[in-house]
Amino acid sequence: MMFPSHLAGTLIPAMAFLSCLRPESWEPCMEVVPNITYQCMDLNLYKIPDNLPSSTKNLDLSFNHLRHLGSHSFSNFPELQVLDLSRCEIQVIEDDAYQSLNHLSTLILTGNPIQSLALGAFSGLPSLQKLVAVETNLISLENFPIGHLKSLKELNVAHNFIHSFKLPGYFSNLPKLEHLDLSKNNIQNIYHKDLHILHQNSSLNLSVDLSMNPIVFIQPGSFKGIRLHELTLRSSFDSMNIMKTCIQGLAGLEVHRLVLGEFRNERNMNDFDKSALEGLCNLVIEEFSLANLEESLKDAELFHCLTNVSAISLVSLGLYHLKGFHNKYGWRSLELVNCEFEQFPTLELFSLERFILTENKDGLTFAEVTLPSLEYLDLSKNGLSFKGCCSYDDFSTNRLTHLDLSFNGVIIMSSNFLGLEGLQHLDFRHSNLKQASDFSVFLSLKNLRYLDISYTHTRVVFHGIFAGLVSLEILKMAGNSFQDNVLPDVFKEMNNLTFLDLSACQLEQVTQEVFNSLSSLRLLNMSHNNLLTLDILPYKSLQSLHVLDCSFNRIVASKNQELQYFPSSLTFLNLTQNDFACVCEHQSFLQWVKDQRQLLVEAEQMLCASPLDMRGIPVLSFRNATCQMSKTIIGVSVVTLLVVSVVLVLVYKFYFHLMLLAGCKKHSRGESTYDAFVIYSSQDEDWVRNELVKNLEEGVPPFRLCLHYRDFIPGVAIASNIIQEGFHKSRKVIVVVSNHFLQSRWCIFEYEIAQTWQFLSSRAGIIFIVLQKVEKSLLRQQVELYCLLKRNTYLEWEDSVLGRHIFWRRLRKALLDGKPWSPEGTEGAE
Repeated sequence: MMFPSHLAGTLIPAMAFLSCLRPESWEPCMEVVPNITYQCMDLNLYKIPDNLPSSTKNLDLSFNHLRHLGSHSFSNFPELQVLDLSRCEIQVIEDDAYQSLNHLSTLILTGNPIQSLALGAFSGLPSLQKLVAVETNLISLENFPIGHLKSLKELNVAHNFIHSFKLPGYFSNLPKLEHLDLSKNNIQNIYHKDLHILHQNSSLNLSVDLSMNPIVFIQPGSFKGIRLHELTLRSSFDSMNIMKTCIQGLAGLEVHRLVLGEFRNERNMNDFDKSALEGLCNLVIEEFSLANLEESLKDAELFHCLTNVSAISLVSLGLYHLKGFHNKYGWRSLELVNCEFEQFPTLELFSLERFILTENKDGLTFAEVTLPSLEYLDLSKNGLSFKGCCSYDDFSTNRLTHLDLSFNGVIIMSSNFLGLEGLQHLDFRHSNLKQASDFSVFLSLKNLRYLDISYTHTRVVFHGIFAGLVSLEILKMAGNSFQDNVLPDVFKEMNNLTFLDLSACQLEQVTQEVFNSLSSLRLLNMSHNNLLTLDILPYKSLQSLHVLDCSFNRIVASKNQELQYFPSSLTFLNLTQNDFACVCEHQSFLQWVKDQRQLLVEAEQMLCASPLDMRGIPVLSFRNATCQMSKTIIGVSVVTLLVVSVVLVLVYKFYFHLMLLAGCKKHSRGESTYDAFVIYSSQDEDWVRNELVKNLEEGVPPFRLCLHYRDFIPGVAIASNIIQEGFHKSRKVIVVVSNHFLQSRWCIFEYEIAQTWQFLSSRAGIIFIVLQKVEKSLLRQQVELYCLLKRNTYLEWEDSVLGRHIFWRRLRKALLDGKPWSPEGTEGAE
């Protein structure tokens, strides 16, 4: 009978002790900025941590188990400015829960199943500007106790159960409100009385999103006299008749931008016709957008009520044979994306300044248009055929500065841009150019700065093909060819050229005078050609050259000439993937390779192709002393040489790393400037700008990213910028892996430098983001990257609400790991 009592006496103190070891007592929160920013995401907390300093300004408590917020729950943090309580299972918020948070500007309550919200729940928040209450079981705005939040600018109550658009009277106390998101609720009817507040407060510049609400009726005249900055109604109507009736109900509305249509995965209408938008005649609109309608819209009269808008955007519509765009439309910008045109639209728009027509699935034949004010024209990705490109007669404008005809079909160059002398940007890449080398096609383009004719099936026969391009700075002509596979002097008078891409042009020889006029050239890409020798003399005049890429050729050695003729400015020379002959005949060149291994990219990867007994051996392993050995000694020493070569490869490899570290360390001493250096393909730049940069640099906490288009120093070699501005000044490296990334030699090169730098610095971490489903055949070509992704955790982008949320949380958590801090930098970091 005594045993149970002894056991109880032992267990009770033990349980009491263990109860003191709950997660919140272990100081689990990550200190991002000392005394300022703390991240406590997904730590199984059951109460607000009480071991954080009172000076905390940014606090992330998302994905915990708080459940109940009592009065003065955050009184220990009077300096809070941003508070994230997403998905904390909060069911009850009592009066004065946020009392004393006088500086709080952002409050996020996303994904909490709130059952009880006291009338004074949001009291004591005089500085609140953004309130996010997505998925919080909210059924009405009437009882939402926010009427005293006079500083509120953004209210997001999407994905709730709100059934009425009635704006409560307390909205008159929110003079600074700019954005109201009511998308994905249960609003069906909108009446005049619901908008009483908007009628009384004409000074409000409000943007309202009512997308994905099952709207069936809008009372006529309810919006009359109201001005909104933006109104979005996407996937809000079950049929065209409902949409037509509701648009008529908007009569009298003044709106800067009106967005109609559907979402790609939320489509309801299937009987759209030209009468659907008649009600727009009774609205005042500055910009209009219509998206994702599958029905064929055959008549431009569909838009007769939009003649006075300044910008119109039509995305993923079945326009097919749409005709009738004439001068009665006063548009300045017209965007037609993925609209399935079978014929080039007839355009006669005198006011149009910007025209985009892209991504039509079927090939088009260009038809002349009358656009006298046009400055920007993008006709890419249409399979377009153009029989007489290009002159003033095609567009009836002499103001054009940007012309993009890339990724199209056959384009016949029968004129030389007469009347288009103001062009600055011209892109023909991956289109099939005809007659481009028959005469001086570009003779009149003296202001052109950018020209891309890559992979256009151009065979250069006429040496005056680039005559007239005196201002050109960037020329890309990869994937083309030259007569007799010899590069002649076709770059005369191009003194301003800084970037020249001649890769994959089947070149076997380069004439010695070809680059004589290119005094400003900084980057020259000669890779993926058939060059047999490294001829130094053609590059002698390039005194500004920083980067020369001769990789993936058939170079055996250099000609018998002085190798010091290379420009002294050269800092990056790529000779990898060539057919080097490691024989005594070329011992001067082989010795030069050893002496210049700091200049050479991946010198240890330069392998011998001949003789057979040296095939696959690094060029750096070649010994000049063997040239004086007798054949008997050479035969006896072959086995020993192979063993020694392996050792030398390792020695040279680490010696190269140390020299790279020693040579660059002097440029980056002290703390890191950036949180991460981003390696990505230029074709993924939209995602990097709109998603990665926006969410990390504008998020909480903010991170500073190093991006090549923004942070690299102009005039400095790309390799130097990568090492000095990218790796030396960044704590981590973010690698955005995509099909474009795997096909880019530059991206792979930056990734390989990242691997080397991580080894040398012993502090840099590499974070992999897989942006899309990557083709395994491409990935397996990069063996090291393929193996690395198989055995390491990486982030995968998922374009969904929950997927994006988890993605950003994991990425921020990875970036916060090891973030340094100095007390002197408190103010700056904040």
